[in-house]
Amino acid sequence: MKKLILLFLFISVSISAQKVYSVDAAYKADIKVFVTDSDYQADLLVYKVDASYKVTQNKGKWFFTDAAYQADKKIYFVDASYKADLKIYFVDAGYKAKWRDKSKMQLLF
Repeated sequence: MKKLILLFLFISVSISAQKVYSVDAAYKADIKVFVTDSDYQADLLVYKVDASYKVTQNKGKWFFTDAAYQADKKIYFVDASYKADLKIYFVDAGYKAKWRDKSKMQLLF
């Protein structure tokens, strides 16, 4: 049974995509996000990719969709860190994308 649970968790991590859609109101969002001024303040370092096929794992590469129904998660950008479920920092290269606080990973499953 334990092996089956571990296998399920491994599969869900490996197939989890990060296609997101930015909504215009907090009540419409799955997650409230705050963009920090520096990487050390963030839970997740995010790299924006230009195609949805480039986001196959929960590793911080996000594709912003044009419609909510295309997204795996709907996010709302808040104006203060205390209002956020997740604090992110946008990085300039894909290899820099990573989780700094892995306890928040479940927010994007």
